[in-house]
Amino acid sequence: MEIHNKIERATLAGGCFWCTEAVFLELKGVKSVVSGYIGGHTLNPTYAAICNGDTGHAEAIEISFDPDVISFGELLEVFFATHDPTTLNRQGNDIGTQYRSEIFYHNEMQKEISEAYISLMTDENTFEQPIVTKVSPVSIFYKAEVYHNDYYNQNKLQGYCSYVITPKIEKLKKVFQDKLKV
Repeated sequence: MEIHNKIERATLAGGCFWCTEAVFLELKGVKSVVSGYIGGHTLNPTYAAICNGDTGHAEAIEISFDPDVISFGELLEVFFATHDPTTLNRQGNDIGTQYRSEIFYHNEMQKEISEAYISLMTDENTFEQPIVTKVSPVSIFYKAEVYHNDYYNQNKLQGYCSYVITPKIEKLKKVFQDKLKV
């Protein structure tokens, strides 16, 4: 039996990176999740700089995953189920271009899977409104400041975490129970 142990990367922007990081850390096959900034025009952006929306960056996560355990398509399934891909530059009360929905593909296969998945959801009217998620080539990913890493697990009792992230985690556990780490 051949064992591949090939780790791939996926880069997704689905609003606040504290939310998306917390969700994807729960999945089998996900080796690491790093919060950061991508898709902008400012070199070495900081959290303070991207918060005003002027740098062009999205809050995003870079996922390292084992495709023999969880596929890129399965990551997209979780991505679209745990954020609203129909609101332009917004997730809930978080408003601005830094909160946009965007998939940054690392290769042609990821691009094709992303476009096909969006097309399928559009054809099936999965959402009441049109999907606004962009599909773009990956560019420079800047890691966020250290205090953003594992933010939810370090701050579960903080208001934003309790009211915004915890319900996403509860939905994940209910809908994707078979994909969760033990």
